[in-house]
Amino acid sequence: MHFLRKLLLPFSLLYWLITFVRNAFYNHGIFKSYIFPVPVIVVGNLSTGGTGKTPQTEYLIRLLSSRFKVAVLSRGYKRKSKGFILANSSSNASTLGDEPYQFYSKFPNIHVAVDANRKNGIEQLLLLSAPQVILLDDAYQHRRVKAGLYILLTAYGDLYANDFILPAGNLREGRGGAKRAAIIVVTKCPPNLSAEQQNQIINKLKPLKGQKVYFTAIAYDDAIHSETDSISLITLDDTPKILVAGIAKPKPFFDHLAESDDNCMAYPDHHDFTEGELAELDKLSETKIIITTEKDYMRLKGKLPADRLYYLPIKSEFIDEADDFNNTILDYVE
Repeated sequence: MHFLRKLLLPFSLLYWLITFVRNAFYNHGIFKSYIFPVPVIVVGNLSTGGTGKTPQTEYLIRLLSSRFKVAVLSRGYKRKSKGFILANSSSNASTLGDEPYQFYSKFPNIHVAVDANRKNGIEQLLLLSAPQVILLDDAYQHRRVKAGLYILLTAYGDLYANDFILPAGNLREGRGGAKRAAIIVVTKCPPNLSAEQQNQIINKLKPLKGQKVYFTAIAYDDAIHSETDSISLITLDDTPKILVAGIAKPKPFFDHLAESDDNCMAYPDHHDFTEGELAELDKLSETKIIITTEKDYMRLKGKLPADRLYYLPIKSEFIDEADDFNNTILDYVE
């Protein structure tokens, strides 16, 4: 741990105590949790971000939407709207938040809604769209709703077992919060992660009896895409480009695409680009194409030249035991 963060350990102890008491109140019924007559799956993490919730949620959407009427509910982080909103053709990243807008844009056969009050959000979805299964995006700490299945994500290079609670570390609650999960997914693994290495990680995580641990890797698309065009990565090497990322951990994105003479421009996660930054990118795009992440594209499209702005899609892929994971999810919903 960095020396300066060690100085914050007393504050972490206080934060841990607050979250411990809060969880205990929910566990013992002092604070009320609500159960709904529809399968509810939570996808979340103990850490503050960068675990790959969006591709994991999309994996579940692909798995479930061919069999069930699916709804996704998110709080809509950094959106400029309030209350419950059910996505429609007039929605955008500003009204929904970048991740929910991405779900809505990619999966027209599902319902997407945002509400910081997940209980109210579920009630509204049941009233308006009658889903057969609801995915709660980034709601692991939202104890007011008691889900039927909790999926906990932890990144390969940043396991919660090696971390500390805020502000000395990056955990939103103590490691004991992992007990609520039925499934733990170690994300962003090297694709060739061996069985021995997987077992070493499982030993670090110390799952409870009955908890299942899976391992996934990020799979990049073989092309970048704009509103009207696609370019194969094979033919991209000699193309002058600027790489733009406003995500928690942009290094893998840069490493995957960057050549020695490419500009790599990193911004904070969910960054709201200013007029000055957009003007700078617009100027740069006169001589180079801009490639960004899919999440950033949701916030940038319509603000930069459509023929110069591209994004690189990603997917979550299981290293092994994908069928077992799929069957676990389908068995729960069915």
